[in-house]
Amino acid sequence: MKKFIQEFKEFASQGNVMDMAVGIIIGGAFTSIVSSLVSDVVMPVISLVTGGIDYSAMKVTLGTGANAASINYGSFINAVITFLLVALVVFFLVKGIAKMKGIASKEEEEAPTTKTCPFCKEEVAIEATRCPHCTSELSE
Repeated sequence: MKKFIQEFKEFASQGNVMDMAVGIIIGGAFTSIVSSLVSDVVMPVISLVTGGIDYSAMKVTLGTGANAASINYGSFINAVITFLLVALVVFFLVKGIAKMKGIASKEEEEAPTTKTCPFCKEEVAIEATRCPHCTSELSE
């Protein structure tokens, strides 16, 4: 049992697990923001464009009376739009982060400090005009 607890501690303290936990927490907060965006901004605009239709109130009632079951397909439409917006924002975020990583990796690439002698194939300092190994003149 002691070994199991130790293995679990190592697993839980790995960087990937912590990154995933932070991502889940931020994702939950982000979802509430996007849900508000859909219900408070996007759906009223869509309702205005479609002639005042309120999608969130659309439903099919199965039965009669105050407690009749209903299929709330308007809420489903809102959920689909929310999903599409979240997916779109995540796509742009991932694309932007990938682009930033590409820029960062290009900046990190340093200029070469050595070159290869064309005669003896040994490494020579980039500023050298003569090979220290074979004493050949380097034109590059």
